[in-house]
Amino acid sequence: MNAIETALRRLANNMRLYGEAHLRYSDLAKVDSEEAIENVDRAFEAVLEAFHTLYDVSGDLVEYFEHADTTLLIALRNALHHRDHPLFHSLLSQLWLSGDPERWLGAKFLLAGHGMLAGNRALMTHYVKLDDIYARLDPKSVSPHRDTFLKGERAAARMSLVESGLALGAIRERARQKRYPSNQVYLDMVPILISAVSRAFIALQAAGVGFNGYDANAYKDTFTSELRVDLQSAEFSMVSMTNLQIFVGPKLSILQMSRSLESPHG
Repeated sequence: MNAIETALRRLANNMRLYGEAHLRYSDLAKVDSEEAIENVDRAFEAVLEAFHTLYDVSGDLVEYFEHADTTLLIALRNALHHRDHPLFHSLLSQLWLSGDPERWLGAKFLLAGHGMLAGNRALMTHYVKLDDIYARLDPKSVSPHRDTFLKGERAAARMSLVESGLALGAIRERARQKRYPSNQVYLDMVPILISAVSRAFIALQAAGVGFNGYDANAYKDTFTSELRVDLQSAEFSMVSMTNLQIFVGPKLSILQMSRSLESPHG
């Protein structure tokens, strides 16, 4: 139990640091955009590492592989941990740190995420390419970067769970209907992270695990009774890379760059 409480405290601490990296992003990006982007991306990866540590010590208490959110989060952590492939670079990094941003002039990116049941919206985002999820997890993929740890029916069952549990089919269909190139369709991992952490916290609280430390205690009520994500509700926004957008550069977060597509005809 002490190991679980320690891992839980570490996860809560890393979530706070991730939030702080986001808060500092805009000011830092005006001075050093590369550092600002790297700080946010590395802080997100630290959250994934801490979540995986919690999974390592609490697998008997939380059904991690019975749910799409926790399954994808662990798979994403494993992919980033081994990093033997070019997948899962954030949209911020892709736009501003991977070659001349002007190559994207005129491009439009479809950004998909999941809505909060209470109607509020997360103030942080971390977008990864939807194609990368399929390239890594889909056993039907011909990608050389596919995860082969699970094979056959187990790999197919994992992909089916993630795809259906996170409404990925609906997102792909929206992209197809609106004719977005598949490499310009991105999924926000933050609502999925929120849902997964909430699921784990609720199960651990029910098992009598202590939420020790300032951060863990501060997040306890938020993630056990307040935050709920509708994983079947896909919400869409769009980033258009205009001359103005490229001129302004990475001083704006993806959330600040995007505009909502609330209508199904948007």
